[in-house]
Amino acid sequence: MNITTDSAQEVWHKLVKPGAYEWWYFDAEDPQQDISVVFIWFSGFAFSPFYMRHYDQWRGRQRPDSPRPDQYDGFNFQLYEKGREVVNFIKEGRDVLSGLNTEGIGIRFERNGFSYDQDRDEYHLSIEFEFPVRHLKVKGTFTFRPTHRYEYRRKNDCHPGNGHHHEWLLCVPKADVDGALSIEGPGSGEQRTVSINGPGYHDHNLGSMPMHEYFKRWYWGRAFSERFDLVYYVIFFRSQRCEPLAVFMLNDNENGRKQVVEEVRFSEKILKRGVFAPLHGRLLKLESERVDIGISHRQVLDAGPFYLRFASDFSVSVDGERVDGMSGISEFLDPSALTSPLMRFFTASRILRDGETTAMYRYYNFFKHHFDWLNRKKF
Repeated sequence: MNITTDSAQEVWHKLVKPGAYEWWYFDAEDPQQDISVVFIWFSGFAFSPFYMRHYDQWRGRQRPDSPRPDQYDGFNFQLYEKGREVVNFIKEGRDVLSGLNTEGIGIRFERNGFSYDQDRDEYHLSIEFEFPVRHLKVKGTFTFRPTHRYEYRRKNDCHPGNGHHHEWLLCVPKADVDGALSIEGPGSGEQRTVSINGPGYHDHNLGSMPMHEYFKRWYWGRAFSERFDLVYYVIFFRSQRCEPLAVFMLNDNENGRKQVVEEVRFSEKILKRGVFAPLHGRLLKLESERVDIGISHRQVLDAGPFYLRFASDFSVSVDGERVDGMSGISEFLDPSALTSPLMRFFTASRILRDGETTAMYRYYNFFKHHFDWLNRKKF
């Protein structure tokens, strides 16, 4: 398990091992409008039930061809407004992902891509896609301007000699973001423009083996305030030989001091489970010698068999001085659900897979579309 802030690692690694994966994640929010967006590009869609089914069949000698990551590229866009999902689009395809240039940082999936302008230190995102089952067309552009970065590396090789690893690259712990979306539909002639100005975040993950064979579960989150900017990361490994890893990064906006804290005691309370949601803690605490952090998951924004996304409240105490009222985004992941054929069936209901569009996908989006219409949600 590697953690790094080295921007050179943000390039596309083009991993080829069966079950390998790589993704680039961006999010942004406009607190004044209570709107947030998420963009993710995948090479080897780590959460794809189609990818994991192919992997299991290959491992079980049911098919001879090993699953290549480039057979399972993907793109995901999410838009939330006032705590409710407005758009959740996931598309997966074969050999779709491409680099925007030969050596620089940037990826494209169909008409959705991002690039990095090193001279201006800016990320430029451009998306354009059709969501046929929801009768939507979405198009937009965004600019991410990093406000600060960290310099940090950590290597925790708890599987020595097997050549497998996972890497978390914390690219941009905070950015100033501005952009706009146009959304056409679902009714004829309906069109809406959404402008977003506010803070954002960007990271990059990759691994050389399926997530469920390496991780047991993980928590991640980030929060911004006038006083502090915070990113935390907690991972429990599948192997009992590996101790859990917990780390957080704290930027003090008053004095510009940056801290990376590795010696962290992690605890969780109020454990809950949903019908299709994994067991998780709703109250988290990260404690160190000088800094304590409390996290309360206030509202579930998105839920699935292996994944939860929250709007969370944060408190930070540094040398006894406590700051409350921080808010941000948190996630929980339990990849063991990726091994369940039943949970894969329900996960496939959200994914538009080229050549393999399922009845569950059509039914899920049909009912979701009509539920939105009944609730008079305007897109």
